[in-house]
Amino acid sequence: MSTEENREFVRGIFAQMAAGNGRALTDAMADDITWVARGDGAWSGTWRSKAEVVHGVLLPLLSQFADQYRSKLDRVLADGDHVVVESTGSATTHRGEFYEQTYCYIFRVADRRITEVVEYCDTALTERVLDPPPATV
Repeated sequence: MSTEENREFVRGIFAQMAAGNGRALTDAMADDITWVARGDGAWSGTWRSKAEVVHGVLLPLLSQFADQYRSKLDRVLADGDHVVVESTGSATTHRGEFYEQTYCYIFRVADRRITEVVEYCDTALTERVLDPPPATV
């Protein structure tokens, strides 16, 4: 796919998530995706398959929210098979704490599938507001 096609592919995923389709991101993932969350904390690490990402990151994160998690796309930059996204996400936890996170994602796209994600976010916020994810085996 071209740079512009990759940009529009990722932009479309975020548009679907903003419209309430929470599965848009996971549906776009390759089975052998690598997801790297940079930083130093319980939510930092590397997951090496779609199943690990879903069960080790996404479901544990979303299960902590009392309301629907909202994602807003702020900026999209693309170069070849890499698409960089700046976005915000927000929800309220079951404990009543407001989670408003700023993210920078670097997606690698191949054949209309996300094959790699490098994620940057406010790790101090995740440590303060979220319970840690389950330990990986």
